[in-house]
Amino acid sequence: MSRLGHLWREHRLLLAATVVALAVTLFFAVRLAVFALYWSEHRDEAIAGWMTPRYIAHSWDVPPEVIGEALGLEPVQSGRPPTLERVAAERGVPVTELEAAVEAAIARYRAERQ
Repeated sequence: MSRLGHLWREHRLLLAATVVALAVTLFFAVRLAVFALYWSEHRDEAIAGWMTPRYIAHSWDVPPEVIGEALGLEPVQSGRPPTLERVAAERGVPVTELEAAVEAAIARYRAERQ
């Protein structure tokens, strides 16, 4: 009689709970590694129209409020956050204008922190 077979017959619930806990732990460990690798490669990424304010804030390591204020946006409560392209289209301004405003806000924030 194998040890695993014995555990399965005598402690089925405990063994199942252990396997589920290991699977959940593995899932979050892989997720953490993927996010860490992604963001290590996307620091201070050039600002582009497809980006959301939160993505820019994360990439440039500034509070989301800094980007939101630069764009004159209220915090998004639900739904998909707007991209720079969408904000520019709604206001009828070029995306480059918003990109410049965001870059200036980031520079001000970083200058204040030094």
